[in-house]
Amino acid sequence: MKIIKLKLKESFKYNRKVIIKNLILNIFIGIHNFEKKKKQRVRFNIEVVTNPNIKPSNKDLSTILNYEDLINKIKLLVKKKHHELIEDLAENIFEIIFQNRLVKKTKIKIEKLDIIKNSESVGIKFSKSRI
Repeated sequence: MKIIKLKLKESFKYNRKVIIKNLILNIFIGIHNFEKKKKQRVRFNIEVVTNPNIKPSNKDLSTILNYEDLINKIKLLVKKKHHELIEDLAENIFEIIFQNRLVKKTKIKIEKLDIIKNSESVGIKFSKSRI
């Protein structure tokens, strides 16, 4: 009797993230009168987890989340609108990110860099997942 060994195909579980790290923009944000008159430096850190079952292809850019496009949309958003709350800004960024059907989950950290003396920054972290 001959024993045959079957070679099993390897399988993997992928986790792919698009990362935007330390994007700093001068924007109008805040509820105070002085914040409505003068732009503030705000730092954005964004992680976006995309569908691991879609294989990226340079021939089909709909298979990826384009970070340059995302940054440009965020720049346009903050240029068009004064956000009184960081929370409101985050929700608008979530809307932009989740327009892409590849997106499964995202984390956003938004920080005001110059608003409180004796601190590097103040801000909020958010996360949202597609159910």
